[in-house]
Amino acid sequence: MNDPSPAPAVLTPAARALADALTAGFPALGPGTDAAAVRRAIARPPARRPALASVTDRTIPGPAGAPPLPVRIYRPYGPGHGRARAEPGPSLPLVLFFHGGGFVLCGLDSHDGLCRRLAAGTGAVVVSVDYRLAPEHPAPAAVRDARAAFGWAVRHAASLGCDPARIAVAGDSSGGNLATSVCLTARDRGGSRPAAQLLIYPALDPRLDTASMRDFGTGHFLTAAAMRWYWQQYLGGAEPTAEVAPALAEDTGGLPPALLVEAECDPLRDEGRAYAARLDRAEIHRARGMFHGFIDFADELPEAAAAQERAVAWLRERLGVDGTPAPGT
Repeated sequence: MNDPSPAPAVLTPAARALADALTAGFPALGPGTDAAAVRRAIARPPARRPALASVTDRTIPGPAGAPPLPVRIYRPYGPGHGRARAEPGPSLPLVLFFHGGGFVLCGLDSHDGLCRRLAAGTGAVVVSVDYRLAPEHPAPAAVRDARAAFGWAVRHAASLGCDPARIAVAGDSSGGNLATSVCLTARDRGGSRPAAQLLIYPALDPRLDTASMRDFGTGHFLTAAAMRWYWQQYLGGAEPTAEVAPALAEDTGGLPPALLVEAECDPLRDEGRAYAARLDRAEIHRARGMFHGFIDFADELPEAAAAQERAVAWLRERLGVDGTPAPGT
C-alpha cells in the first residue's frame, strides 16, 4: 500500500494571527477593482528605522521615451558607526532593490524598512527603484524600468562611492521577478552583469498551476485569485513571454548566484523552487510556517528576523563586505 501524501504545511500560530489580520484589512481584488484606490487604501509612511548615514530621494533616467524613475538611496554608516563612510575610501557594494506588490501596488515607502535593514546589515548602498505600475503601465514597462535602473547603477556606481563589479539585484514577489529579468537580460545582451540575485518569494509564472498554489491559494493572505488579478493587470491582455515571466525562460544557465527566500505556506513557493532548481548556483532559505509577505514583519515573527539575517549574511559574503555591520539592524 502506498503511503498517503503528506499533509500541507500550516502557518505557525503567530503567522496565522498576523495573516488573518492582514487579510481582514486588505481590499478585495477582482473584476472592477480600482488599482489606484487600493494603493491609497494600503499606503503607509516610510519606516524611518533603523537610522542610516543618509537616505536620499531623487530621480534617474528611465528607458528611452519614458519618464524619469524615482529612486531612494540608502547609505550605511561607516566602520566607526557614528558617521558616513568618508570618500575617497574603499568602494562599497550596491544592492539594487525592486519592491513587490503584484506589479500593481506598493512603492518606496512600503519597503522602506526592509531596504534600511539591508543597507544597515550589509554595509552596502541600497538603491530602491519606484518602477512604473500596472494597469496604467502594463508589461513590459516595469521590466524595462528595472533594466534602465541597473544600467544607471553600473554607469554611476563610482559617483555613489560604489564598485560597479559588486552590484546585486534584489526584490520580493513581483520585485523578485524584475531582479531575475535583469539577470537574464544582462546575460543575453553582454556587458555588465549583477554579481548576485536575492529573490524573496518571487512571482515568476503566470500559469499558476502548482501544488503550492492549490494548497495555499486561499486562507494564507496572498490568494490564487489575487495572483490571477495581478497578472491580468500586468499583462494587459498580452500573452506572457520570458521577458516578463522568467519561469518561461528556456535557458537559465550562466546567471549570477542566487539566494531564494521562500515562505513554506506561500502559493508562490513551488514556482520559486522550480526556478531555483534550474539555476547553476542557488541556495534556498526555507521559512517554515510562514506566509507570502512575512519578511517585512521581523518585529513580530522570529522567522522573518532570521530570513533577514540570512539575506544580509549571504549578500555580505557574495559582495565581499569586510568589517562588521552597522548597529540598529
